Amino acid sequence: MPIVRMDPADTDAARACHDVHVAAQSADDPAEPPQSLQVFSAWLRTGWESNPGEVWFVPGEADDTAVAWYRIELPDLENRDRAFAMPVVHPASRRRGIGSQLLRHAAERASENGRTVLDTVTLQNSPGAAFARHAGFTPGLEEARRVLDLRKVPAGRFARLRETAAGKAAGYTLVSWTGVTPDEHLGRVAGAFNAMNDAPRDEGWEEDVWDAQRVRERADGILRLTDVRGYSVAALHDATGEMAALTEVEIDPEIPGWGFQGLTAVTRPHRGYRLGLLTKAAMLQWLAEAEPKVDRIVTGNAASNKHMIAVNETLGYELLEPGWQFHQLPVSDVR
Repeated sequence: MPIVRMDPADTDAARACHDVHVAAQSADDPAEPPQSLQVFSAWLRTGWESNPGEVWFVPGEADDTAVAWYRIELPDLENRDRAFAMPVVHPASRRRGIGSQLLRHAAERASENGRTVLDTVTLQNSPGAAFARHAGFTPGLEEARRVLDLRKVPAGRFARLRETAAGKAAGYTLVSWTGVTPDEHLGRVAGAFNAMNDAPRDEGWEEDVWDAQRVRERADGILRLTDVRGYSVAALHDATGEMAALTEVEIDPEIPGWGFQGLTAVTRPHRGYRLGLLTKAAMLQWLAEAEPKVDRIVTGNAASNKHMIAVNETLGYELLEPGWQFHQLPVSDVR
C-alpha cells in the first residue's frame, strides 16, 4: 500500500484528504460540522500553532482521490520527545488494516525525528477510540464538548450576565479586536496564553512558554491563511495594564451558522473576579451584532475543569456528546 508524503502546495491532494475528513466526520461525529476546505488545507500546512509537521496519505484508485491520511505534528519548542498523529480512514475503506499501517508509518516518522512518545486524540466510544484501545494506547485526559444554542437564549440574558459580572470586576476595562493580535497586545496575549499552563493536562507534558514574538509568529496562523474571522475580548487590569483575561471565537464564513470557541484564560493573580464570565458574555453580545447568522457556538474543556465548565453552563452551554479523549503510546510499542 503506497503511503505518499503530501507536497504542501498540492491542492488536489489536500482536497482529496478533505473528502476523507468530511466522510469520516459525517459518519463518526455528525453533531458538529466538518472543517471547511480552506481551514483544513491551512491546518495541514501549519497545524494550529505552527509546529513543524508532515502530511502523508494513501492515494485512491482514481486520480485525485485518497482513502486515508494523517498529519504528524513534531513540536520544536517544548515536548520535543513527542509527536502527535491521528490517522483518518474513509469509512468505506475501514477494517482493511489501513489504519494500522498508517500508525506504524507515523511511529517510524516519529522515531526518525527523535520522538519517543506518540500522542493522539479520539472521540469517546467511536471507531477511533476502539482503534486506539486495540493498538495499546493509554487513555488520558477527557475533554467534554458543549454547545450554546443561541436560538434558545432569552433576550437580554447576556447583557444581564455581563452586568452581574462587571459588578465583581471593578478596576478592569474590556478591550476587543478582530483578526490577528494587534502589536500593542502581543506581550499581554502571551501572558494570557501562559495562564493555560494551569489547565488540566496529562502527566509528561511540558508547559508552553509564550512571549510576544511567539504570539506574532505562531498564534494566528489560520486567520492569516484563510478568510476566517477572529474575534477577541480581553479584560485589562487598570492599575497595572496587565491582560487579566482573554477569550477568542472564530467564524468560518463557509460554515456561517457556527462559531468555534478558541482559548479562554484568566491569569492567576486576577481569578475570582468573574472575568471569565464577563469577557465571554461581552463576546456573545458582540457576536449577536457582528455575526447574526451564528446560532451555535461549540467549545471544549477538560472534563475536570469545574471553574470554566461552571462559566459555560451559566451562559447556557449544554453537553454535546461524545467528548474527546487524549491517548499516548511509546513509539517503541507500536506494532
